[in-house]
Amino acid sequence: MRVAPAPPAQWTAMIRRRVHRLSLRSRLTAVLVGLLFLSCAILTVVTSLALHAYLVHRLDQQLASAGNRYAVSLEHPSDHDADNNYSSVVGQASGTLGARISAGQVTAAGIVTDESTTSSISAADRAVIAQLQLGGARDVRLPTLGEYRIIVTAGADNDLQVTGLPKRGVDDTIARLTLIEVIVFIVALALTALAGAICVKLTLRPLDRVSRTAHSVTDLPLGTGEVQLPARLLNNAPGTEVGRVTGAVNSMLEHIESALTERQTTETLLRQFVADASHEFRTPLAVIRSHAEYAHMTGHDLGAEVELALTRISAESVRMGALVDDLLLLARLDSGRALGHVAVDLTRLVLDAVIDAQTLGADHHWQLDLPEREITVTGDENPLRQVVVNLLANAVEHTPAGTGVSVSLTHDARSAVLIIADNGPGIAAEVLPHVFERFVRADSAREHTSGESGLGLAIVDAITRAHSGTVTVTSEPGRTAFTVRLPLLQHDAQSNER
Repeated sequence: MRVAPAPPAQWTAMIRRRVHRLSLRSRLTAVLVGLLFLSCAILTVVTSLALHAYLVHRLDQQLASAGNRYAVSLEHPSDHDADNNYSSVVGQASGTLGARISAGQVTAAGIVTDESTTSSISAADRAVIAQLQLGGARDVRLPTLGEYRIIVTAGADNDLQVTGLPKRGVDDTIARLTLIEVIVFIVALALTALAGAICVKLTLRPLDRVSRTAHSVTDLPLGTGEVQLPARLLNNAPGTEVGRVTGAVNSMLEHIESALTERQTTETLLRQFVADASHEFRTPLAVIRSHAEYAHMTGHDLGAEVELALTRISAESVRMGALVDDLLLLARLDSGRALGHVAVDLTRLVLDAVIDAQTLGADHHWQLDLPEREITVTGDENPLRQVVVNLLANAVEHTPAGTGVSVSLTHDARSAVLIIADNGPGIAAEVLPHVFERFVRADSAREHTSGESGLGLAIVDAITRAHSGTVTVTSEPGRTAFTVRLPLLQHDAQSNER
């Protein structure tokens, strides 16, 4: 089956795509070499045409100098000697053609050889010569002899005398010149391409520094914390195109640094406010809760409505206390508070947390998969316990009764892997990317059974990151799984590698 060739538009689009993939350095070098190639080609054509015109003019001058002596001598055969040598060929250039045309027939013809003798020409050449008309110098191609410069004059006997000189010398000179120019230009193009690539690379070196600086900025954690931007670029030529780009990048870095500094100041003040407010709220909340409990303990008949109000006050004060504690913990983690750095038996921690969660979620079905040997990580035990407790509480509170909850603890070469999964309704797709953000609730996707602050998973994420670990979630109807990875204790990681 024959495949039809691609239309010109597709070829053009393909070439354009390939050109766009080239770097600026390659494009500039290609343009430089292309312009030089075009200049060399034009120079070759112009010099060849000029030299050809000059050599043909010289050939015409030689024809004029030679005259028609040789052709005229052909009218008088008695002028040659017994050795077929004509006295009129003396001084004629080698290859000079002479012929006599009478009544449309070549009556005599010959060529001067190197020895100043003559030789006859072929019948095919005679046939071409017989068709010549009276006129000035022109190019005539003879089948055997090749290209000749011919002049035809009128003879004394109403005949035509033909005199010609070969153009082989002119063609050989032009060919040799073209060959020399091609070789020289190829070498010049190669050297120019090499030198041009080096010069373009040196010229665009500041852009490489700009690119490296931009890449280093993209690698910085600009979202949180204090950020140290790279040093400003040195701008040695501010008036050039590269200098303007460098100046623009420096201005951008200054603007980003100013914005980040302002944001960091605002975040620091906000964290400090949250920490101070949370700390201050703990005392009045404790007072409110104690007064509500005291009112219950008096034994007086306060009435059903007052009893209900006191019960609600106690419950809400407890919830507010938990919320304040969560906010205070997040504020401390955000401020970079150092956590403990001791060996923690994660196996025992998970076992204790699951036993407590089974009491809270007695209407759920529990499955626990722990390794035979203990898995030890480095960190702070109480925050790590809160990670496990929060994830288990999340599985219980957001799933209906009868839901199965599975807890598994394994490890790989460097990390302990804790997976807490349930077969509940799952998390809505629009909520899933934001579950670790603060004050995010998934009530629309998972059954909500008790009041919550929306900080549980945010605390899990903050504590995990503070321990150089990660927490991820996958969810679909029928399975939601939270995966926590924490670095193993150093000697445990080495023993696993062995």
